[in-house]
Amino acid sequence: MRLAEEIINKMINDLPSVELHFNEPMGQYLYTKLGGPADVFAFPKSIEEVQAVVQASREYQLPLTLLGNGSNLIIRDGGIRGIVMSLSHLNTITVEGDVVIAGGGATIIDTSYYALKASLSGLEFACGIPGTVGGAVFMNAGAYGGEVKDCLASVTVMTKVGEVLDVKASDLALGYRTSNVGENNWIVLEARFALEQKDRQEIKAIMDDLTQRRESKQPLEYPSCGSVFKRPPGHFAGKLIQDSGLQGKGIGGAEVSTKHAGFIVNKDHATASDYISVIEMVQQTVKDSFGVTLEREVRIIGEEA
Repeated sequence: MRLAEEIINKMINDLPSVELHFNEPMGQYLYTKLGGPADVFAFPKSIEEVQAVVQASREYQLPLTLLGNGSNLIIRDGGIRGIVMSLSHLNTITVEGDVVIAGGGATIIDTSYYALKASLSGLEFACGIPGTVGGAVFMNAGAYGGEVKDCLASVTVMTKVGEVLDVKASDLALGYRTSNVGENNWIVLEARFALEQKDRQEIKAIMDDLTQRRESKQPLEYPSCGSVFKRPPGHFAGKLIQDSGLQGKGIGGAEVSTKHAGFIVNKDHATASDYISVIEMVQQTVKDSFGVTLEREVRIIGEEA
């Protein structure tokens, strides 16, 4: 336990309605199934409780880290100091006309299927992206030629001082797997997607095809963080890794997938250190072989053990 008993007791008293876990192992919450503990893991159930957690982090001078669905993240073996917050309870999804409104803690997959039920097109690409709506906005998530910025209208965010703002998508600096959400320290509370009415069966056919393609090509049988690297200009990361002869190569319990070279899998009780070492090995080998620098898409946070 890294926190003083005095702070723990104060948090319990000051946040009586917020679900709090102390010294919580984080691997169970991540798609990689690895990583060290968080000092505090908070699960607010309302915007007011999110504000309370934000204010507590400031009052106790504790760093605050937001965890989405844990699909594009590696937490180092030493874990995370301060407070980690999940918005998994802020997961309401509604439809108003041609707009789908989703809580920041809703999954982008569920949001895409709500759009399907309403015969709304534009989120088909997201039917296999295993992240939250907040995480998808944070990194402008995309797949199969589509990305969040194509259909996002606006978001409601909370600032680092607890202020709630409505922000237009055009003010989010959405680019290839990037936005200004992180640099502004914003917490995405809600997102509004402007979609287009189309035939439901046509939408479903596209989503079924994308799902089949994903399941046939991706190593879903092992824990992984998904696609590890961004697409380098003029190349495909997976092809470069494959042509470097790295499939099946690993360190410790982590290895480059034999099914899709763009994925690194937790094959046998890997540590975060194993996983990160394989990432670095891939980057160095591809650089040596082809002179191409692979930039990580996955985020790495936390402390060394």
